Amino acid sequence: MSSPALSHAPTNAASRLPVLMDIGPAVHQRAGLSRYTINLAADLLAHCQDSVNLAILYNRHSGHTPPQSLAAAPAYPLRMGRYAWRLSALASQVFLFPHLPANSRLAAFGKAAAATSGHVVYHATEHLLPNVAAPTVLTIHDLIFRRYPQHHTLTNRAFLNVAVPLFARRADAIIAVSRHTKRDLVEQYRVPDEKVHVIYEGIDESFKPAPQSEQHRVRMQYSPDAPYLLMVGTLEPRKNHAAAFRALAALRQSGYPHRLLIVGGDGWLFSPVRQLPATLGLDNQVSFLGYVSHADLLALYSAADCFLAPSLYEGFGFPVLEAMACGAPVVCSDASSLPEIAGNAALIVSPHDDAGLANAIRLVLDQPQFAARLRDLGRQRSAMFRWDACAAETVAVYRHVANLAIASRPPVL
Repeated sequence: MSSPALSHAPTNAASRLPVLMDIGPAVHQRAGLSRYTINLAADLLAHCQDSVNLAILYNRHSGHTPPQSLAAAPAYPLRMGRYAWRLSALASQVFLFPHLPANSRLAAFGKAAAATSGHVVYHATEHLLPNVAAPTVLTIHDLIFRRYPQHHTLTNRAFLNVAVPLFARRADAIIAVSRHTKRDLVEQYRVPDEKVHVIYEGIDESFKPAPQSEQHRVRMQYSPDAPYLLMVGTLEPRKNHAAAFRALAALRQSGYPHRLLIVGGDGWLFSPVRQLPATLGLDNQVSFLGYVSHADLLALYSAADCFLAPSLYEGFGFPVLEAMACGAPVVCSDASSLPEIAGNAALIVSPHDDAGLANAIRLVLDQPQFAARLRDLGRQRSAMFRWDACAAETVAVYRHVANLAIASRPPVL
């Protein structure tokens, strides 16, 4: 399920590879990029300390701090405005000047690392790679801004259209979170195939079917009068909530009593979509829950009659796997990475076929044995995506770029 194998040879303490990871998404976000960064870093700390000496870097523009799970890592916070950090990172690559600001503790980390192992590897976990005098790894999650530019704000699209192809060229290695993202990189930017390593993300082991008592509790709290369908994810047009609303309207016209619960925080450009339920006569049948607690999320997945992911584009698709792990039957679109991630454990439909989506949901609701089969397949499928595997394969990429650097340039940070 990963890129061609790189060396996973065990290392002794003297050859632990220093890695400086930008954990900005873990500090400033709550969506997929945040989960990737938190879980990867935490697993590197927990299970890869014989191979990696991990330090973390983040910009303190929001005033937030790293999660407690990363407290064991030496931290090097920057003090720059959000836009100053992003624009200066881009400028450093355009004009090829060293980017990281003077920081005596960070300099000491780099000097000590160079003395023991030869190089520090810099890992950018989102689409932001400053020019640093070190071997670099860049994780690219998706090219949504390229494939669906109308679903990004103008300023964000302008930045990414300039920055991402440049960052992709300058990175020594790229981690893509799906084969689909790798194909996009190769096709859109002509990135050499061998430079891109597909490493699937994992899901937290806490995602499993919730006890019946918890399922009853969330039903009574969020949908006491009717069974429900569920969607989870940031509220953006590309998630294709509109298709789910139209499918729900068709189901209710056919006599199904279901409501649609939507979990997730506000993204961008969503206001017109939020108004659609009222237009379709679904005022009381669609509930926007915002963020919910982890315990509630597990129970909501577990108690859902069907989980919907009709997205137009996903770089990976955490909610699909989380729903599967919790025992929900899944209907998802055939777009981008979703068929790759869901495998044969979900019903796959076109995101542009409202009738097909409604019919797939009907199949799940009308045939309990089929729904039970999807639940079983989903739990098996989700168990294949593990953070320890993600971390081990990422360490192999770190070692790969460090070895390339040792052969080509002197060690500095």
